[in-house]
Amino acid sequence: MGMNVGQGGGSEPDVMIDINTTPLIDVMLVLLVMLIITIPIQLHSVNINMPTGAPPPSLVKPEVVKIDIDPASVVYWQGEPVASGEDLHEKLRAVATAEPQPELHIRPDRAAKYEVVASVLAAAQRLGVTKLGIIGSEQFIE
Repeated sequence: MGMNVGQGGGSEPDVMIDINTTPLIDVMLVLLVMLIITIPIQLHSVNINMPTGAPPPSLVKPEVVKIDIDPASVVYWQGEPVASGEDLHEKLRAVATAEPQPELHIRPDRAAKYEVVASVLAAAQRLGVTKLGIIGSEQFIE
């Protein structure tokens, strides 16, 4: 192992201009490890108190009103053709005001006009029917 003592005579030693960054990096790494260890683990879950057991079964079976729309775009209410749009509005108004509100199942044919189906849906929404479903939509998948 050798050591550089200088140039021999009485001349001044060379000044070291570069900073030694190794201790600085060591200290920063130690601080980083301490920070990582002391930070608590973040849990990404929300604790909710959920009720236990099964809900009681419904005592009243919901009434179902079926609206069919055939390929000629004729609207049927429970299997009987509806004479006019005003007649359909009256029947939908009766469904909307009934307590409890019956379920409305609309089953359009693939060849029925979109305008007729959309008008039935819009009328049901305007009159306040909340339990509404379209039945047989698998026929529209190609």
